[in-house]
Amino acid sequence: MKALVLVDHPEDKIQLLEVEKPSPTEGKVLIKLKAAALNRRDQWIREGKYPNIQMNTILGSDGAGTVEEVGAGVSSDLIGNEVIINPNIDWGENPKVQSKGYSILGMPTNGTLAEYVAVEASKIHQKPAHLSWAEASSIPLGGLTAFRAVFTQGQVAAGQNVLISGAGGGVAQFAMLYALAAQANVYVTSGSVDKIETCIGLGAKAGFNYKAEGWQKEALQASGGFDVVIDSAGGDQLNDFIKMMKPSGRIVFYGATNGTPQKLDMFRMFWNQITLQGSTMGNELEFEQMVAFINEHKLKPILDSVRPFSEIISAFNSMKVGGTFGKLVVNMAR
Repeated sequence: MKALVLVDHPEDKIQLLEVEKPSPTEGKVLIKLKAAALNRRDQWIREGKYPNIQMNTILGSDGAGTVEEVGAGVSSDLIGNEVIINPNIDWGENPKVQSKGYSILGMPTNGTLAEYVAVEASKIHQKPAHLSWAEASSIPLGGLTAFRAVFTQGQVAAGQNVLISGAGGGVAQFAMLYALAAQANVYVTSGSVDKIETCIGLGAKAGFNYKAEGWQKEALQASGGFDVVIDSAGGDQLNDFIKMMKPSGRIVFYGATNGTPQKLDMFRMFWNQITLQGSTMGNELEFEQMVAFINEHKLKPILDSVRPFSEIISAFNSMKVGGTFGKLVVNMAR
């Protein structure tokens, strides 16, 4: 089968190779992928910026397809089912935090950027019928990360003011869709005027260019303050968010691309009862809840492009350069 493999190549680091088709062992199913989506995580692995990197691993955490075979102990009734894959591995028994042995499909375990993948039978969920294969494949990692941040940690509800930073990112876009579906008042930030306008067209009340002088004051005046901020960057802008929060507001961050702030406005935080909450991808129950939420509201992920699997490396290069809006998806059909 064809698969995108992490290799010790001096330039590309990834190659589309012919590898052995996996077989489903006990408790597992074999999925014939119809479509798979890229994540920033995949590019970070390609660049060597991810822990515990193992060469000759098939990348990819997002995928959707049909069950083709089942291993021992798995009902044959699953064969032919159209499914999406939960990329969690060994979350553990505590729903509040992942175990020490936790990992994500696609590193170090072979992932979805291949014609076939073998996963635990417990990790497959029925594909939402209203979604195309490309749309369904783009949900798992980014969709689950956003779902946990918005609802479990952020406790977003109807009528609340929600600010989502970095709206060009895939997780941020899922967060926006979820918060809009929950009937919150959604605002976004981006360094791109075009992306801000796109978000407003999708339902955001307003957007703010974080490169512009005084955007913080503009955001505060437009919103009257925020109940929840969903952020992926961290850094010194956390203090900007703190100043814009309503009393008892919640700042949820699922990344720290800007690193740690040089200082933190602790005085304003404790006086206004503000919560700073870290968040990761999400547990098994949250994945089920996310799929149910997407079905209930007939949500459709935002796609940038759908390309043939043969163009997977060019898709990686597009993600590296930036400027895309929505998920990059590859179609596995030959």
